[in-house]
Amino acid sequence: MSTPALKIYNTLTRRKEDFRPIDPAHVRMYVCGPTVYDYAHIGNARPLIVFDVLFRLLRHLYGAEHVTYVRNITDVDDKINARAAERGISIRELTEETNKVFQADVRALGCLEPTVQPRATEHIAQMIAIIEKLIAAGHAYAADGHVLFDVPSMPSYGRLSRRSLDEMIAGARVDVAPYKRGDMDFVLWKPSKENEPGWDSPWGRGRPGWHIECSAMSWKHLGETFDIHGGGVDLVFPHHENEIAQSCCAFGREVMANYWMHNGFLQVEGEKMSKSLGNFVTIHELLHTEKFGGRKWPGEVLRLAMLRTHYRQPIDWTVKALEEARNTLSSWYGMFAAHDINVAGYQTPSQSAVEALADDLNSGRLFVELHALAKLRRFNELLGSLQLIGFSGKGESIGFAFGTGTAYGRAYAQGVGLAIRPEVDQLIDARNAARASKNWAESDRIRDELAAMGIALKDNKDGTTTWEVKR
Repeated sequence: MSTPALKIYNTLTRRKEDFRPIDPAHVRMYVCGPTVYDYAHIGNARPLIVFDVLFRLLRHLYGAEHVTYVRNITDVDDKINARAAERGISIRELTEETNKVFQADVRALGCLEPTVQPRATEHIAQMIAIIEKLIAAGHAYAADGHVLFDVPSMPSYGRLSRRSLDEMIAGARVDVAPYKRGDMDFVLWKPSKENEPGWDSPWGRGRPGWHIECSAMSWKHLGETFDIHGGGVDLVFPHHENEIAQSCCAFGREVMANYWMHNGFLQVEGEKMSKSLGNFVTIHELLHTEKFGGRKWPGEVLRLAMLRTHYRQPIDWTVKALEEARNTLSSWYGMFAAHDINVAGYQTPSQSAVEALADDLNSGRLFVELHALAKLRRFNELLGSLQLIGFSGKGESIGFAFGTGTAYGRAYAQGVGLAIRPEVDQLIDARNAARASKNWAESDRIRDELAAMGIALKDNKDGTTTWEVKR
């Protein structure tokens, strides 16, 4: 079986390209992680899930030991300072509490743990080192306790976002300050007040700007240049544009990462998500409360609902989409249970599923393949393909998968698994005998009894009867 060539849409070039890693024995990817001042919202879940699938695919194609995935934790930021003060707790207490919830939420979504999860506060030395390099190279300057990047010093600035100067000024929400040489210049280092976190530096006690953090952490763990940088499309400008400026100018490189990938925006029930509209929903709320659609949603349902839309397209987060995802999983997992598929071990995904993913994570093509595998009853390949994109096939959240109101669901939920199968087979045999003797009343009675157990029958043309768990 041949290994398909991976193709990636590169935001930097605006085209789909063949993926050629710098070193096939060490594929490197960096994705911007959370700022841990509040619970992550469902829009934050999209890059977590999308790049987890890419991480899994890269491991499948190159070998798990040959892929490094870095997803950072921003634990120093003005939003963190403000929220901690608002709640009357320490900054450390806030970031630890929020990060603990974040990690639990991400696990519930079925995401693998990244190879490295660096914290910004543990990389201050690297940030200072990069800033010193930028000053020495004439790309940054110190003024009034601040250090700023001199945007005009980089002629290629703006090539990722491809915006006009006016658009960049508007998008950057430029701060007017007397110490700035140019409107577009952005902060690398700023002074800290006594009640704010701060570190000693050549420019006085202070703290880093947001953009320099990712440049420092990616440099520390992936090198001056690496393969893939990912994140939401909202980060293209100014965050990723500024990362490129910092890293390329500090290290004298043409590129920071060879491939830039960005997932599309998310809206809720057709509207932009916002607290003022009352449609702001966090991952934690979806998992643990009945805020959205009047019920809790298992992580695998959230994951499937997210993956059904191609990652670069906008997504509308709706109750209907979640219900459809739940029903699809119920059908697939019911098939695995009904046909004695061993979900404990890893199965080989279908070649077509791998090819679909290798085509810039082509989810539309992938789900056509998954439904075809289910229809053809190629259950082991279906399971392997689902495992490849982060689904266990076990249906632990049995309330959504089979319905705890059915005998089958109760048996499975209690860990009995297929203990009820002999009873189902016995009833089907009795029904077949009733049909053979033309005892239609008894035949119908048995069918109704099986239906009440959550079992759907299918009488085939060859005279056999097959069954599966109802949706």
